[in-house]
Amino acid sequence: MLGIARGKEMRVNRGFTLIELMVVVAIVSILAAIAIPAYQDYVSKSQLVSALAEIRPGKTTIEVVVQDSRDVSLVDADYVGVKPSVRCTAVNATLAADGVAQVGCIVAGNAAVSGKKLSLNRDANGVWTCDGSVFAAQYRPLGC
Repeated sequence: MLGIARGKEMRVNRGFTLIELMVVVAIVSILAAIAIPAYQDYVSKSQLVSALAEIRPGKTTIEVVVQDSRDVSLVDADYVGVKPSVRCTAVNATLAADGVAQVGCIVAGNAAVSGKKLSLNRDANGVWTCDGSVFAAQYRPLGC
């Protein structure tokens, strides 16, 4: 014989019980509840960093215009090479005669960053600052 006492049946494994499945679903739900908001924060920050990367080249052209004493009336978004894109729906660039300048865009992305303005500002002394104050601190890139 097979070493099984008579009268005792071997238990047949038929799959998972309802309780076991409910426990797994509960664990997955808890993990998803934690992971999805963290992922959304990461996506918002990356969208803002991408928009900043798209307007940053405009700084170089503005600096060249200021250093070479070129006509400041020529400066606009096209002149500095900042164009609307996936992350920047509306772009602008301005330069005043005193050297004060701004390059900016309206950010496109998820609800945390969409429709808000991100800009790089130059003061008369040539110091550039990033103005992202309309965005929550956790989304702003370093130095912005």
